[in-house]
Amino acid sequence: MNIINTLVEEFSLKSYQVENTVKLIDEGNTIPFIARYRKEMTGSLDDQLLRELFNRLNYLRNMDETRSKIKESIEEQGALTEELSLAIDNAKTLAELEDLYRPYKKKRKTRASVAKEKGLEPLAEQIYEQAPDCDEPIVMAEKFINEELGVSSAEDALQGAMDIIAEKVSDDADIRKRMRFVCSAHGILTVKGAKDDLDVYEMYADYSEAVSKIADHRILAINRGEKEEFLKVSIKFDQEKAMFIIGKNHIKQGSPATETVTAACEDAYSRLIFPSIEREIRSDLTERASKNAIKVFSSNLKQLLMQPPIKDKITIGLDPGYRTGCKVAVVDGTGKVLDTSVIYPAPPHNKIDEAKKIITDLVLKHNAQIFAIGNGTASHETEVFAADLIKELGKDISYMVVSEAGASVYSASKLAAAEFPEFDVSLRSAVSIARRLQDPLAELVKIDPKAIGVGQYQHDMPPAQLGTALDGVVENCVNSVGVDLNSASAELLSHIAGLSSAVAKNVVLYRDDNGKFNSRSELKKVSKLGPKSFEQCAGFLRIADGKEPLDNTGVHPESYGAANKLLKLCGYSDNNLSNIQIRATAAGYGLEKLAEELEIGVPTLNDIINELERPGRDPREELPPPLLRKDIMSMEDLKVGMELTGTVRNVIDFGAFVDIGVHQDGLVHISQITDRFIKHPSEALKVGDVVKVWVLGVDVPKKRISLTMRKEKVNYEKE
Repeated sequence: MNIINTLVEEFSLKSYQVENTVKLIDEGNTIPFIARYRKEMTGSLDDQLLRELFNRLNYLRNMDETRSKIKESIEEQGALTEELSLAIDNAKTLAELEDLYRPYKKKRKTRASVAKEKGLEPLAEQIYEQAPDCDEPIVMAEKFINEELGVSSAEDALQGAMDIIAEKVSDDADIRKRMRFVCSAHGILTVKGAKDDLDVYEMYADYSEAVSKIADHRILAINRGEKEEFLKVSIKFDQEKAMFIIGKNHIKQGSPATETVTAACEDAYSRLIFPSIEREIRSDLTERASKNAIKVFSSNLKQLLMQPPIKDKITIGLDPGYRTGCKVAVVDGTGKVLDTSVIYPAPPHNKIDEAKKIITDLVLKHNAQIFAIGNGTASHETEVFAADLIKELGKDISYMVVSEAGASVYSASKLAAAEFPEFDVSLRSAVSIARRLQDPLAELVKIDPKAIGVGQYQHDMPPAQLGTALDGVVENCVNSVGVDLNSASAELLSHIAGLSSAVAKNVVLYRDDNGKFNSRSELKKVSKLGPKSFEQCAGFLRIADGKEPLDNTGVHPESYGAANKLLKLCGYSDNNLSNIQIRATAAGYGLEKLAEELEIGVPTLNDIINELERPGRDPREELPPPLLRKDIMSMEDLKVGMELTGTVRNVIDFGAFVDIGVHQDGLVHISQITDRFIKHPSEALKVGDVVKVWVLGVDVPKKRISLTMRKEKVNYEKE
């Protein structure tokens, strides 16, 4: 297989893009570095596409390695023909390779292998030949009775021969390929309840759907129900169709042996082929659903991490609780902890007046401007408390409910213990909640992304695949924002391209020992940070007040010469980047001509111009700010048709959950998102979007809220 050509075809790219990308990967370059600083070589391929290409490259290389091993094994057996070799070369998937290898693969003990040990292979070959003038199979079988080999009767011999024929049919790669295709296209996934009380799986008590049409979220739900032993799942397929396919290859009419071979083929299908195909189809469905669920999870995580920070606001983090109270942490605009406390505004204590006095004193003492409230246990009561207090204070204070998913994981971690050795676990959570509002990215990178919970069925995903995908998202987000070299934690630095966890710790140790970095080039003095690491990481690290102004931009050190030359051509000094406006001048000069003169590509030139005009820019600040609140409603206050503004908290296959300020998120079904057809909610919504919705229905006992983003649907529902 020509891997480059395959990738060009699959990704609809040009040859040079794939060739250069593969070369860059093989040279040890990271995906963020390639995406940002090698655009001329890749044709400006983005981070996501580069990761997909990287994963596919690994898959194809693994296939080639498997292909070579299979050929070598078959050749050792003296069975590798030109035809078989060509078929192996042309196989497109690992499943096809396995089908071709199946007849030559060392098998564990089978009914067929036992029959062969009894000397029944010649009988099987005679029967399978299905000569028009052959004897009846039972007559042929009489010649193979052999007490010493354990064949005591003609019936025993005939059964053994049929077992050998069944395995031969089962090992037919072409049959398996065709059966896999038709079963996938026409099979029916059937689900039955395994218990009287199916709990949340009631809708699957007696359920069936075409394999080719079943939605990913239903596959994952059914799989979980089966794993929890609530459901029994199988695939149904018309056996007559299957036998027609098998018969065309293996059954000859008009022979005394036809009936016996037909029976062996039926046995092959029901005992060997279909159970295997059924497992493969179930596995393929799960793999497809998992892959798409991981994509959704990755997209949601990216949007969550890239939420605009609320900078320079003194924040009070509230980690709600009932019996143990609500933990309080006041942090300044940089995330430094100023004060801590505990209040008891919720049952069973209900010390509301005391709690108001404590929080009021903290607000006045530190001039706090915003409350960050965790959305876990007792969140609603704490939100009501905060909304009432804001009204009484009469100050310009607002609040936001923050997802505390993973906060407990962080609070109990070694990292949190090292950061706040004097605080107990719950106080660390309050600090984390406050910081999540101030800078979601810097705080959430401290937590295993699987614990953040912005997807569906994430605990059912293949851990390695999910981990790789989510780590890639975190890496992409951190590098696209950039990191302040003189304030970033080792945890945050470890996500910068080219910096391992160990080297990131060395960066912090060097900073602690020598004071702040004055230039990016000083990084070369850090232990174990070699030339390759420096090349990969330098452009993503920022120094705000260093000796070199370009160190506070995304311009890579390798392009400093070009950047300074550009500034001079446009009439600016190379040591002052304030109020730079060079886009119009560069365009008038001609970008291609200018790029040639600077000995760089046009994409790099555009990036340099953007960075020079906005040094220290944070791409998150270009997004709409998060929705802050000052009051609260309850579910009982909601009426059908009510218009509300909310924040998208999670996007899943069948819709999106929106926080409308009543503690319980409402569901906007995919059919209620837009009046145009969309295959997936992510085509129209992303986590963090602030949207206008209308109430379609409220079920207080079940805590369910139905919302729509299509106003005309409200009127329809009311009629």
